[in-house]
Amino acid sequence: MTRDSHQGILGIHHITAIAGNPQKNIDFYTGFLGLRLVKLTVNFDDPQTYHFYYGDDIGRPGTILTFFPWQNMPKGFRGTGQVITTAFLIPESSIEYWINRLKSQGVSYTGPTKRFDDVDEQVITFYDPDGMEIELVAHKDAETKKDHVWRKGPIPEEYATRGFYSATLSLEGYERTADLLIENMGFSKTKSEGNRFRFEIKDKEKIIDGFYSNKQKRELDLLNSPSTVDLVCLPYTQRGSMGVGTVHHIAWRTPTDESQLDMRKIIINTGLDATPVIDRTYFHSLYFREPGGILFEIATDPPGFMIDQKEEELGQKLLLPEWLEPDRKYLEKVLPKISTPSLDKFSSPSPSPSDQTSKLSER
Repeated sequence: MTRDSHQGILGIHHITAIAGNPQKNIDFYTGFLGLRLVKLTVNFDDPQTYHFYYGDDIGRPGTILTFFPWQNMPKGFRGTGQVITTAFLIPESSIEYWINRLKSQGVSYTGPTKRFDDVDEQVITFYDPDGMEIELVAHKDAETKKDHVWRKGPIPEEYATRGFYSATLSLEGYERTADLLIENMGFSKTKSEGNRFRFEIKDKEKIIDGFYSNKQKRELDLLNSPSTVDLVCLPYTQRGSMGVGTVHHIAWRTPTDESQLDMRKIIINTGLDATPVIDRTYFHSLYFREPGGILFEIATDPPGFMIDQKEEELGQKLLLPEWLEPDRKYLEKVLPKISTPSLDKFSSPSPSPSDQTSKLSER
C-alpha cells in the first residue's frame, strides 16, 4: 500500500495532566465525573510519583485521561503553549443531569453555551480541584459511542461521558501548528469562530486501510476515535507555565508500531526533533514539541491496558513494570497512601435529574 504523507493519526489517544493531592484527584474523577480508574501505576520516569489512568470500562484509546500527582509542585499558569481545555462527550439528553450534578456537588460552572453557529454543540465548563478546565460537550455523536462508558460507575449509563470530544490548544500564533496538523497529521480545518479554529480528521477509513481487517475495525472501534482539536490564537497572552492544574501533554492515536515509525519519519522530515520510541507497557510512545511549544506524543493502540490485568481487575492494585518490581516494597512505602474505588462501591448509580437536589446557583 502506498501511504499518504499524513497517514497514521486517528485522533486523540490520551491526555496527561498534573495534579496535586492524589486522593482528591481520584475522588473527583471516579466519584464525580464517573470515570473508571483503569490503571494504578507509577510515573516510569519518576517512580516515586503515581500515574493514574482514567477512562471507560477497558481504557479504550480516546477515553483516557491520566495524571501525575506531584503534590509539592507549584500551581501552574494557564497561557499560550498549552492544552488549556479537555472536553468530554456527553449525550444531548444529559445536559439537565449534569447541571444538577454540578449544583448538588457545589461545583461552579458556566453554560450550557453554544459553540459554532452551524454545529449543534452545547458546552458546560467547570474546573477540577486543581483548577484544570474541563468541558462537557453535548453532541449527537454520543449516540455512536454508547460502548465508551464505565457502566459500573456512579453515573447512570444514559448520562455518562463517552470519552473525549476534543481538546483546546492555546497558541500565540496558530499558523505553524495548523500547518503541521494539516500537512503532516491528516487534519482538515473545518470551522472558525473569532480566534478559535477547528481541525478534524475526516477520512479515518483511509488511514486504517492496510493496517486492519473490516472485522478488526469494528471490534476495535477505530472509526469512533475522537479527532477534533481547536486552536485558540492568543497573541497577547502570557505564555503558560507547567505545574499543578495544567496539561503535561496530549497523545495522538496511531494504529500500530509500523504506523508510528512512519509518523516519526514524517515529523523528523518537518525539521522537528522526535524522541526514539519508548515502551510505556500499555502502549509505545514517541514525543516531540510542535511549533507552538506544546508537547505532543504519538501512542500506539497495542498492547492496551489488559496486558497485565483482566477487565474486572483493572485499577484494583498497584502495577509496576518488571524493572521496578525489585523496588516494590520501597515504592509502596514512599508513595502517598490512597483509597481507590472497589468495583462494588458504585453499585447504586446517581439519581436521575428529577431526583437531585440543587445546592448551588448557576455561576
